[in-house]
Amino acid sequence: MKVSDLGEFGLIELLANIVDKTKNPQNTSWQRLRIGIGDDAAVWQCSSPVQLATTDSLVQDTHFDLDITGWWELGWKAIAVNLSDIAAMGGIPEYALISLALPGELEADCISSLYQGMVQIANQFGIAIAGGNIASASKVTITVTILGSLEDKSALTRSAAMPGDQIAVTGYPGLSAAGLRMLKQKLNFDAETTKLLKQAHLQPMPRVKEGQILLRQGVRTAIDVSDGLIADLTHVCKASRVSARIKENLIPVHPAAQANFKADCQQLALTGGEDYELLFTASSQVITRVKQAIPCPVTVIGEIIEGLPGQVTLVDTDGKSIPWQQAGWEHFKSEA
Repeated sequence: MKVSDLGEFGLIELLANIVDKTKNPQNTSWQRLRIGIGDDAAVWQCSSPVQLATTDSLVQDTHFDLDITGWWELGWKAIAVNLSDIAAMGGIPEYALISLALPGELEADCISSLYQGMVQIANQFGIAIAGGNIASASKVTITVTILGSLEDKSALTRSAAMPGDQIAVTGYPGLSAAGLRMLKQKLNFDAETTKLLKQAHLQPMPRVKEGQILLRQGVRTAIDVSDGLIADLTHVCKASRVSARIKENLIPVHPAAQANFKADCQQLALTGGEDYELLFTASSQVITRVKQAIPCPVTVIGEIIEGLPGQVTLVDTDGKSIPWQQAGWEHFKSEA
């Protein structure tokens, strides 16, 4: 059955049933939800006096290609990219609002699969899908809004980096870009590598718990790596009015990327986007505590210095500057 056969209200009923049948009533967010899908607005009881909100849109052929992205994976990723923004603030995600713009000729099963991916990650992070909207369009557009809260009044921000801070990153930036290249170029790797790279690009795991740990351990500056490590570090430096120096030999490169993308693996780590790792700055003492408390790899890659706001310098082991190719995602860049 096609979306046009179901109609707007039939599709809403289908998706509401998926959410209702798969929700976990033990999650605090569901317990505080008073009115969910089906009314003019969602109603819930706030858990904290300090609230967070973020929204993002995924547009077909701009952010995703249905030739390489499955509907379930697309649903997962649409939620994950927004969760990553909450993670970068050290927040607790609680509710999701989802708006879909869809071609009428789409099979309804595709949208059911999309929502199954959404509810899977939503349940994993204790989020209640509380409402949204559906409209007709020539291409698929998915807009997700995540609302959350903070444990106290403080949040991680981009604007608190200070000269003398170390720069650190979770995980292995560049894996998502490597996965995208594998999928687009139809490269053949062993089963373990293929699974790793595919998941890195299509099913990223937002660092929500890690963001909360950073905040509790005294970190004040963080950003998620969505546009690329250097591009996002530049955002931090501009907001904080500082410069940064990062060391080429300290950039963490996953062994799978090293083995299969030898010449390009470092470029992928520096400029590849959509990793949703956390890039943060803090004193060496705070980062030592973070490494002891956080469950994922944490690598110090450089330091914050005084200088031209937004300037990021890559240096070799002798401290000599290395030219690097400016890259990173930016909307409308090709139109400028």
